[in-house]
Amino acid sequence: MTFKTFFENMPQKKVVALSASALILAAGWQLYNVIATKPQPAKVIPLVRTITVGEMSTITTDVYPGEVRGRYESNLAFQVAGKINNRYVNIGDKVTAGQVLMTIDPKDIDQALAASQAQLASAIANQKLAADNAERFTKLYKGGAVSQAVYDQYQTQLDAANATLRQAQAQATVDLNKTEYTKLRSDANGVVANIIGEIGQVTAAGNPLVTVVQNGEREVQINVPESKLSALELGQMAFVNFWALPGAQATGTISEIAPMADALTKTYRVRVAIKDMPAEAKLGMTAKVTFNNGKAEHFLLPATAIYQTDKQAKVWLVKDNKANLADISIAGYSDNNVIVASGLKTGDVVVTAGINKLVPDQSVRLMESGDSK
Repeated sequence: MTFKTFFENMPQKKVVALSASALILAAGWQLYNVIATKPQPAKVIPLVRTITVGEMSTITTDVYPGEVRGRYESNLAFQVAGKINNRYVNIGDKVTAGQVLMTIDPKDIDQALAASQAQLASAIANQKLAADNAERFTKLYKGGAVSQAVYDQYQTQLDAANATLRQAQAQATVDLNKTEYTKLRSDANGVVANIIGEIGQVTAAGNPLVTVVQNGEREVQINVPESKLSALELGQMAFVNFWALPGAQATGTISEIAPMADALTKTYRVRVAIKDMPAEAKLGMTAKVTFNNGKAEHFLLPATAIYQTDKQAKVWLVKDNKANLADISIAGYSDNNVIVASGLKTGDVVVTAGINKLVPDQSVRLMESGDSK
């Protein structure tokens, strides 16, 4: 029986069912081939905008606020305690060496001087008596009228009287000096910068009451954080501007660097001596001190080139038409550009646009946008 005869003799319903099954099998096989076969997308190499980095020289500077001060400032105090009864100067007054600035009540010191002078007079009298007795008994001893013991006794009394006299003389001198210490005098020519004590105030010895800035060289005092201290050294040049004097500028050198940080601010006091201080610059004026720390070689990149997903800044470098990440360190910013301190070299090709779509070792096509400065 032929295949045709088989179908002719088969009932029509069976023929329809068999045909439908064949169609379903053919469609299923075709669908399986579509699902099982992975599509092969066309390989697209992205086009990226790049820049070729070039070296730039910048002068690094540090700027600090400061205050105009005198090269030498004397904080004057009484050498004895007492109640202030006179003040002869005001802030801003010019003073000369030896000029009396304040006085304290001398009554108690005068009484102490009188007592010491009385003791001195008594010691002088006792010493004279002891000397006369020693002289008489020396003659008697030489004549054999008295013994060695009596002679030694009067010589010892003379030695004690001499010692007491010296003690009384020293005490009288101290008390006499104290009467002079009741006058607070300027130790140099200068100007009164500060006054703390007032009439009626009881002050202790050594308590600063008047500050006198000596005539001569002026300085600017600044406070430098410990992270910047290593960049400064004695004799280093500085440029000084004054907030109240827009057109005035001066130059100076570092004359003093404090060896220890301030306990409160944790900064180091640095003084800049200025020889050509403008005449208009007054004590206490605000100044701006600038230090040039030399040239540093950096690279300038547009901010869009920086790729950063954590604390480490990176850029995409292109070499042999493949892009890979490289770590960099940032020194600062200039307008819309970033100053790169390290991690790059002259001639490196950096991607500046489309950086978020790249993966390591990806092939790229370059669209050069120019060279860095």
